[in-house]
This record gives sequence, C-alpha cells and structure tokens, in this order.
Amino acid sequence: MAMTIHCDIVSAEEEIYSGRVEILVATGSMGDLGITPGHAPLLTSLKPGPIRITTQEGDEQVYYLSGGYLEVQPGVITVLSDTAIRADDINEAAAIEAQKEAEHAIANRNSDFDYSRAAIRLAEATAQLRTLQQIRKKLGQ
Repeated sequence: MAMTIHCDIVSAEEEIYSGRVEILVATGSMGDLGITPGHAPLLTSLKPGPIRITTQEGDEQVYYLSGGYLEVQPGVITVLSDTAIRADDINEAAAIEAQKEAEHAIANRNSDFDYSRAAIRLAEATAQLRTLQQIRKKLGQ
C-alpha cells in the first residue's frame, strides 16, 4: 500500500476535495511542485492553472485553480483558492469566449480600459483551457 497524506482543496465557496493522496502536483510561483508524504513544510503562492492529485485509490483527478496558496505541514496539505473547479466542470466554450474577449479588450484599449483586469481574465481563461488540454492529453484524445 502506498504512503499517503491528507489533502484539503478549498475554494471561497466550498470544499472541493478532502481525502488522502499519494501525490499533489501544482504550479507554484517559482515553478512546478510535487508534494508527497514526508515533504518538508512549505508555504507558497500558486499560479492560475491545473492542480493534479493521485488519490489513495490510485485515481488521478485534475482541478482548475484561479491561483491561491499551498501549505504543507506534517500530515496535511492545504490548498486555498478563490476559485477551484473540477476539470470536468469547466465550460470550454465559455473559456474560449472569455479568452477572445480579453484579447480583444487588450488590443482595442479605450479610455475606460483596465489593463490589469483584462490581463487577469486572459490568464484565467488560458489556464482553464490548459487544464482541459492536460486532461485530453492524459486520456489520449
């Protein structure tokens, strides 16, 4: 039986996952992270994008995070994010439309233009699409 560690993935609205995992893979502010049982304590910010876990049963699950924080303590991993969505629940058409709107807003700036808001929308939509691409690649589609 593989070694596991308890993991909680929480969004502002709800708890997305709570259970034991063999590994968690996420994109931190300084690069990709792989967290397994026995990892040193850690606190890091997370970039928008996919987070992947392998459960105690060996199932791989992928979630989209809008960014957030990852904390590793002895015996527990905690992921906090404003938005966390199961990858299966991502609306691809809506993400593509949001990406196009953000790109259009950046290209056609007007006096009411808020660059930082448009850049955040673009980054989130792109990260959602990247999450969907990872799932398709894993499934061989």
